[in-house]
Parts: sequence; C-alpha cells; structure tokens
Amino acid sequence: MKNYDVTALGELLIDFTENGVSGQGNPLFEANPGGAPCNVLAMLSKLGHSTAFIGKVGKDFFGEQLKSAVTEAGIHAGSLYMDEEVHTTLALVHTGPGGDRDFSFYRNPGADMMLTEAEVPAEQIRDSRIFHFGTLSMTHEGVRAATRKAVGIARESGAVISFDPNLRPPLWKSLEDAREQVKYGLAHCDVLKISDNEIQWFTGEEDFDAGIDILRGQYQIPLILLSMGKEGSRAYYRGLRAEVKPFLQQNTIETTGAGDTFGACCLHYVLKYGIDGFDEQKLAEMLTFANAAASIITTRKGALRVMPSVAEIEELINR
Repeated sequence: MKNYDVTALGELLIDFTENGVSGQGNPLFEANPGGAPCNVLAMLSKLGHSTAFIGKVGKDFFGEQLKSAVTEAGIHAGSLYMDEEVHTTLALVHTGPGGDRDFSFYRNPGADMMLTEAEVPAEQIRDSRIFHFGTLSMTHEGVRAATRKAVGIARESGAVISFDPNLRPPLWKSLEDAREQVKYGLAHCDVLKISDNEIQWFTGEEDFDAGIDILRGQYQIPLILLSMGKEGSRAYYRGLRAEVKPFLQQNTIETTGAGDTFGACCLHYVLKYGIDGFDEQKLAEMLTFANAAASIITTRKGALRVMPSVAEIEELINR
C-alpha cells in the first residue's frame, strides 16, 4: 500500500491578482499562493487524498507564505526546498472582461527553476500512486533534468503518470523549445489534461477531435482530458469519447485555477476507478463532477486556498 495518492513536482509561486483600485486610482493586487501542481494537490487534499509536493521557493517572505499555505492545504511539504540565493517566483495576473488572464512573470531566475536532480526524493515518488507534472518545470536545463529523473522513477515504480502542459509562452526562450518539452510529456504520460487552445497550438487543428486524433496517432495515452472553458469538457478513453456541458456561473470573476481544479477532480476518479476501470458512464460522471468544481473556483479569487468541498460540488450538480 502506497502512502501518497498523488505526488506532484513543479512551480510554486505568488499570483498577484487584481483586487480593485486604490483611492489614488492605482491598481491593487492580492498576493495569492499559486502554481498549477499545488492547485491540483490542494483540490485532491480537499477530496480526502494524501498528497505531496516537490519544488522550491525562495528563503524569503513569500517563500514562508507559500510553505504555510501548502501545509495548511494538507499537502506534505517535506520536499519543498527553500533557496538561500534566489527569490520566490512571482506572477502578475491581469484579468480581462471575460475572466481570461494575461500573465507577467518575475522569474529570471526564480526559485522554482532551481530544483536539482539531487533534490528529487526517489522514495517519496516510489511511494505514490500517481505522479503529476507540467512544463513549467522543464523551461530550464537544471530543473528539466530533475523533472525527467522524477518521471523515470515514477515509471519504474508503476505509478500512473499525469501531465498538464500548462503552456505559458512568456516563460520559454521559444515556442519550439516548449513544443519539444510538451512532446516529452506526451510520450511519458498515462493521463493528459490539455486545454482547447493548447491542442490547437500543438496540432495546428482547429477541430478538437481532429487534434486529439493526431495526438492518439503519435502517443499511446489511455486517458485524454480536454478542457474547453465555456464549452465544457471532453474525455477520450481508448475507443470512448464523452462530453459534458459546463456549469456556467453568473458571478464568475476569474478563471485562475479552473483547469487545475478540473484536472484534480479527474485524477480523483482515476484513483477511484483505476486507469483501466472507465466506461462511458464513469467518464460522464467524472466530467460532470470536474466541471462543477471548476465552475465554483471561477467565482473565487485565487485557487489553492479556496478549493470547493464535495458538498458544494454536489449541491451545484443537483441544483
């Protein structure tokens, strides 16, 4: 029996999200704990799963804030390192009229990209049912080597490997470099969570099904999860395809963490049924639950600290 349901490796940072205007007319920003991998783990912890994080923050005010937030969320932080030299990574998030976001990163360098191969906790990964990662931990050589080492350990130990490209173009030297790292993730995962704009970017296909067909022709990925924002979501599982409409909210304020919440809820069902245990009904059940949870998070600022409970998700589904 493994001690951790899900271990994730990657970025942990401060998302400065807009929060009104000062009396002098200047924008006010709130320092929210963020980073896709820990958002995923926070939702899974809320669903009762044992989770652990591997990553690095700066030994500074924001690093201490993040360590506290991770621990408060019930995530094991024994492999969260604090860098003496490099500061915690920061992101400024500008939210447009429809809740869509534009990111500016302060990460040249940032502590999250300083994780080394030597700091990868092999035993912790071997003790995990699912290992989850994205591409932000593959933008630079050192942390890329650490990520690949972790993926190799997860594969050897028989863990289910989950991958979310989470493409952030400003963080890459070139989008070709990003494409190469996404290819690595696609070649090594059992569960892929990908967004509508990412599938179009990667395959060049406007039609999502056509794009997924290209991916499935090149990579053997048992479960592909496609998030489509206001259009809902789809799951592609071996020969099956399921689609579920979204739960649209009148009081949506931003979409930060919605994709992470969706992905986490899908991993909850992978833990529940096993990667070999899905049929059409279970896929639809998974997408309904995940869409509802993601919908709730769009009504709240930040993500990591405000994940919805099972009761809140079920209440929305049954409304």
